[in-house]
Amino acid sequence: MVATKWRGATALAAVLGLGGPAAMSQAQAPALSPVAHPARWPVAASPATFTDAATESRISRMMAGMTLEQKVGQTIQGDISTMKPEDLDTYPLGSILAGGNSGPFGDERASSSKWAELVRQYRAHSRASGGIPILFGVDAVHGHSNVPGATIFPHNVALGATHDPALIQRIGAAAAAEVTASGIEWTFAPTITVPQDLRWGRSYEGFSSDPQLVASYARAMTLGLQGSLVVGRPVDGNHVAATPKHFLADGGTLGGKDQGDARISEAELIAKHAQGYPAAINAGALTVMVSFSSWNGEKNHGNQSLLTGVLKGRMGFKGLLVGDWNAHGQVEGCTTIHCPAAYNAGLDLFMAPDSWKGLYENTIADVRAGRVPMARIDDAVRRILRVKAKLGLLDGRPVRDVPAELGSEAHRAIAREAVAKSLVLLKNNGILPVKPGARVLVAGDGADNMAKQAGGWTITWQGSDTSKKDFPNGRTIWDGISSAVRASGGSAELAADGRYGQKPDVAIVVFGEPPYAEFQGDIATLAYQPQAQTDLALLRRLKAAGIPVVSVFLSGRPLFTSAEINASDAFVAAWLPGTQGDGVADVLVSARGGRPTRDFTGRLPYAWPRDARSPVVNPLFARGYGLSYAKPGRVGPLAETPGIDLSQALNVESYFDRGQTLAPWAMTLVDANGSRPVRGAASASPLSLVRARPVDVAAQEDSLAIEWTGPGAVSIDGPEADLDRQLTGAFGLQADMIVTRPASAAVTLGVAGQALDASAALGKAGPVHLLVPLRCYADRGANFRAVRTPVQIQSSGAFGLTIQRLKLVPIGAPTPCLPAPRG
Repeated sequence: MVATKWRGATALAAVLGLGGPAAMSQAQAPALSPVAHPARWPVAASPATFTDAATESRISRMMAGMTLEQKVGQTIQGDISTMKPEDLDTYPLGSILAGGNSGPFGDERASSSKWAELVRQYRAHSRASGGIPILFGVDAVHGHSNVPGATIFPHNVALGATHDPALIQRIGAAAAAEVTASGIEWTFAPTITVPQDLRWGRSYEGFSSDPQLVASYARAMTLGLQGSLVVGRPVDGNHVAATPKHFLADGGTLGGKDQGDARISEAELIAKHAQGYPAAINAGALTVMVSFSSWNGEKNHGNQSLLTGVLKGRMGFKGLLVGDWNAHGQVEGCTTIHCPAAYNAGLDLFMAPDSWKGLYENTIADVRAGRVPMARIDDAVRRILRVKAKLGLLDGRPVRDVPAELGSEAHRAIAREAVAKSLVLLKNNGILPVKPGARVLVAGDGADNMAKQAGGWTITWQGSDTSKKDFPNGRTIWDGISSAVRASGGSAELAADGRYGQKPDVAIVVFGEPPYAEFQGDIATLAYQPQAQTDLALLRRLKAAGIPVVSVFLSGRPLFTSAEINASDAFVAAWLPGTQGDGVADVLVSARGGRPTRDFTGRLPYAWPRDARSPVVNPLFARGYGLSYAKPGRVGPLAETPGIDLSQALNVESYFDRGQTLAPWAMTLVDANGSRPVRGAASASPLSLVRARPVDVAAQEDSLAIEWTGPGAVSIDGPEADLDRQLTGAFGLQADMIVTRPASAAVTLGVAGQALDASAALGKAGPVHLLVPLRCYADRGANFRAVRTPVQIQSSGAFGLTIQRLKLVPIGAPTPCLPAPRG
């Protein structure tokens, strides 16, 4: 498409795949309501084995002896980074979680035994609640992914390609055994979203865009994690509570935006996004997590018709509804520390990681004032105690501490099988399988890269700093291929850049997306961007040298890769396979004198895009596509035109304006304990040393106030962008800000990983207009061909700043640089 053919907002919508000139205007579109009609929804019910009359009588007796404070406390969940075990002596909270960047005793790489010790400490301090043990939850979304040494299974997008519910149930059981081996009894899984727009950064957490496949997996994973419920008996010590999530339509938001709005009819909501929940509820799911997102403008955390009318009513769910990370604060009229609307909508357990104390105090006041009925609190408490009873917590469920369970040989074998079954062969023009005795070059930056093959939610939230050291029993793709090739009588050489000594018989190039999680994973188009030009050049260079090329593509979603497919003799979608890279070799490499251990059986769980537009309407490869050795097929030359103006769609030049971080960029607050995204009305870094809140300057909430009370930073991050053109075109970073509290220590303004000293420029209170040439950062070594952090403002002490605008602009006159950082 030629950009000049399109004009204005309609043109931009078409460029981004949101409709073209024929699309209905908002005024023409039929009104969409956020009110659900339960009678239209599928019927389900928690099984009779979920609870029994004796358990309910016991809960009634317990509740009769509980104070209002103890009851409200049961409905609130704090994070281990902001709440010490001894806080439970005063505050009777009912639950604790460990978020993606939280580890026991401040150690993100703590052993499983340290996790078990932390659980023991929290349980020991469950005094103010009347001795009711806390419920401890973690994001074990593809294995016990917070803990080094665990078995990391392929992410859900890969498992969707296996089309094997029985395998999914075995994976759930293995993951549960490893979670319980560190003393924990609850995981926030499975994700049963049904992504419709792959620009969404959490697409890899969804099994498929097919609602029926997702429904079959919802049942299988719930049974795997929990086991089958038995009347009058608790879940055994090797199983955990499951959490189907995120209710509802988090994968159906407009433009694929995380925490966005699903603007769809009730019929579409049911048909596409709700099918997994009856299956999970019927299987006995003990908990359900509510989504950050909205349906037709109303936040799900405040939607009574969905939470109470549909889930608790029509679907007969007897367990607890848990919120997402401070998501109740996004409900209209709410803050993170005060939200009667979410209580009244039907939310039972509030995930209030750093807002728990204020929420606890304000909710007590709300109940006393009648803003939240006592009956609603009692319903929430009963559901929470019901789940605790079913987990055996009320009867002293032991804290297991079995380090040998993590990464066990049996679990690794299941993971390896899953990797092999998840691989989808998109193209094979006669080069695979690799023949016995071949001389093999293994290239690409993903070949020996545990972070890249494991993806997000691995050790840390974004997963970007995962290494081979974190998984002693893990195997990279290089490890697996080199072992298999040598076992077949051949030789293998590793060279990420593709340089070789002796010309190989075949090159296997492993490349793809870097690790990411929510926010940072959102993209503007389906064009493969990170290192795309470098990867494509490598493929073409090898092919030009007469070397057959096999591409192994690592990604959390199908992407527009037609140029890369054209430059390859074979192309394999390997998704995010986790820690057992041998599974790749099991399919690609022939054993000595024979064929590979396994044939390709994986089939696409999502359609593969023909161009960079989204959603995918005219796919290159339809959902369900997949070649094999038994059923081969050739793929001819593919059109490489993206179908859109990528430079316009990618927005590499504007980062913050009118109170919003602009897509595809996301803002985080950073301190020594990690980072947290800027969300809703108020946000804070993990140690609360950096805080952000919307403020009014020229219009309502058109700016963001940042307050530092200690060392920290505000960072804007996103997909890897090539800003080399802006560098050579003499662009600079324009920052329109207001200093509200002059810096008490050094302040730096960073671009592309390099920083300059802005202390003098920000040393006085009042408006500031900064213009810093990009060349100033290039002179310090910034690489503008691969920028993931275009802006970072860091202070080492107290400081206050209101951000109005951050963007790149051309500079027409000589402009000086800021000085180099101090020291």
